[in-house]
Amino acid sequence: MHAEAASKPLAQRLLATLCAGLMLLPAAPLQAQVNLPALGDSVSDDLSIGAEKRLGEQIMRQIRPDPDYLDDPLLLEYVQGVWSPLVEAARRQGNIGDDTHERFAWEAFLVRDRSVNAFALPGGYVGVHLGLIAITSSRDELASVLGHELSHITQRHIARRIVGDSRSSMAAMAGMVLGLIAASKAGSVDLANAAIMGSQAAAAQASLNFSRDMEREADRVGFNVMVGAGFKGLGMVSMFERMDQAYHLMDSGAYPYLRSHPLTTERIGDARLRLGTEAPLALETSPEHALMAARSRVLMDARAESWRQLQGMDAGVRQTLAHGHEQLAARYASALASIKLRDFSRAEAALQQAEQLQRQTVPDDARVRRDLVFLRAELAHARGDAGAGYLALSALPEKSRAVLMMRGQLAQVDKQPERVRAAAEALQTHVSLQPADAGAWGLLSQLWTQLEQPLRAVRALGESRAAMGDLNGAIDRLRSGLRLSRTRDADQFEASVIDARLRSLLYERRQMLLEMYPRGAPPGAELP
Repeated sequence: MHAEAASKPLAQRLLATLCAGLMLLPAAPLQAQVNLPALGDSVSDDLSIGAEKRLGEQIMRQIRPDPDYLDDPLLLEYVQGVWSPLVEAARRQGNIGDDTHERFAWEAFLVRDRSVNAFALPGGYVGVHLGLIAITSSRDELASVLGHELSHITQRHIARRIVGDSRSSMAAMAGMVLGLIAASKAGSVDLANAAIMGSQAAAAQASLNFSRDMEREADRVGFNVMVGAGFKGLGMVSMFERMDQAYHLMDSGAYPYLRSHPLTTERIGDARLRLGTEAPLALETSPEHALMAARSRVLMDARAESWRQLQGMDAGVRQTLAHGHEQLAARYASALASIKLRDFSRAEAALQQAEQLQRQTVPDDARVRRDLVFLRAELAHARGDAGAGYLALSALPEKSRAVLMMRGQLAQVDKQPERVRAAAEALQTHVSLQPADAGAWGLLSQLWTQLEQPLRAVRALGESRAAMGDLNGAIDRLRSGLRLSRTRDADQFEASVIDARLRSLLYERRQMLLEMYPRGAPPGAELP
């Protein structure tokens, strides 16, 4: 999304989607005023929860296929481990009612981008740039940002922006929401501005940021949520100060979060006041978080020159400025960057240094050991040595999604069909319980292809498209599966499953078109 070639097509697709979605909203909201409610009050019915949910789903249908929508199982698992307690705390505190809890997605996702940014979307989605994770030094700092963005959703600030500006037309509102996305994903303000087109671009640009009252409310509610979830309130103060320093010392257009969330001394002071009169506990910079921040630094920028710079961290960082876990994170970053560069001997040396540091500094930290096991399995996968990867993973008896996905990736380079089949069947069980896991379905499709099971492969590929929200793509693939099932030795049981699933998706598409076009869909109308 940094490169114009990657960001502009996505922006154009989002503009079309948002215009279509917003045109479905009633005209009455244009005369509404922004009146922030007390905590727990619901937003006006001018923009219903259902309408906001549909708008968020339309946006996500455009984001999920984008190459910079990142499904890194290990890093995503870590972020969800911070996100889920915040959602639960918000529900306990009454910020999330039964209606929104059931209908909104409450999903945090990763964006491969080195800018320091996070953004909330309609319907309960929060995007987190890897550049943001990379600059944090603790789970508490990350939780402060996620709690703030979560509170924009629970207080329905996005809906209020859409229905509250009586001076904006529908086109300007579409540009406003698009601008929020473009500003979050573009590396410069110019790219974000370029996404807002038409004669009302100036009005839309003026609406990009949440109001000062909304920002204060998100700070206040987000602070209570993060503390209620067990995180330290000092994380919000520390994150504010970290970003304020980054803005003054390093900002050259790559910090859109700072512009959409202005860091005034008043807001930083308010955050300190919320800590109370007692001396705040110091933040713990855990080794696990240091490794995940290091992983983000490697994955956020896929340029070889960036990886070469990180590869040089196998010499460590200055001892006078670093704790043991920072030395560990330096070797971790070097090893992962070397894997990406396919410099396997250097990756092995850096990984061995990291494993030795772990034994010396945090011998009892099971999470850090687990992260290093995954890194060793990644090295084995890159080398094409499935056996070594399985051997590393044998130290992890768990059946988490991250382990299943790693085993599936190792099976892609395995020459023994029985192990490939075992990995495929484990993933098949997983997706039967988690049918919305597009990444698992996609990997499963590749494994069934490898096992020469074309019908299962086509079905898994169709389910992957369905999980991404691409109903048209899913239907096309399942139809091709039905055609394939007419061959003599086709698996008729699998063919019947495909037929039933195709009928279900066709019905779902008809219902969605009825919602989008209540007076009848025009000829050739398709889902965005």
